[in-house]
Amino acid sequence: MVDLENSNPLRILVALDGFLQAPFELIVYGRSALALGYPNPPAEFLATMDVDAILPSKDLQVIEANDDFWEAQEKVNEVFEDSGLYFTHLFEEKQVILSQQWRANVVPLTAYDFKQLRLKRPSTHDLVLTKMMRVDPQDREDIRFLLKQGDFSLEDFKVCLKQAVCPGVPEIEDAFQKNTDWLQGIVG
Repeated sequence: MVDLENSNPLRILVALDGFLQAPFELIVYGRSALALGYPNPPAEFLATMDVDAILPSKDLQVIEANDDFWEAQEKVNEVFEDSGLYFTHLFEEKQVILSQQWRANVVPLTAYDFKQLRLKRPSTHDLVLTKMMRVDPQDREDIRFLLKQGDFSLEDFKVCLKQAVCPGVPEIEDAFQKNTDWLQGIVG
């Protein structure tokens, strides 16, 4: 398990959990998911300044009406305002590249003892897809990290890649294609 003092994402989520009054499921992605969802993450993952989360479309109305969550989020951002840490990047699933079956493959992060927060991350395959939204050297290094994980299968990823649902944004579609070509060059 990641040490609280050395992990910005964990610090943010512990604070969120402390402000929540009722159970809440949160699906993290980005570097916070890499920091908290895998053993021995590199220090740069632990140093990320924010937590990104995916809001499932089927739950969006309930989440939007959940004052407890939004008030807790606001309090977290107030607590960390001077440190530069924040929790504001919340994306509906249709705004992120994911496989069609992403929700069925979400991984619970049970190593953390939260009172209210039910922390999860997308599968490793889906996390790779989320990192394909930009042509960015940091995202590509994150992809290399994910390709080395024990739960990553190249054959399963090829299926996941074919099932990818890309937001209808030309820049994201272009980045996805460029990253697909790049990945084929490194994994065959």
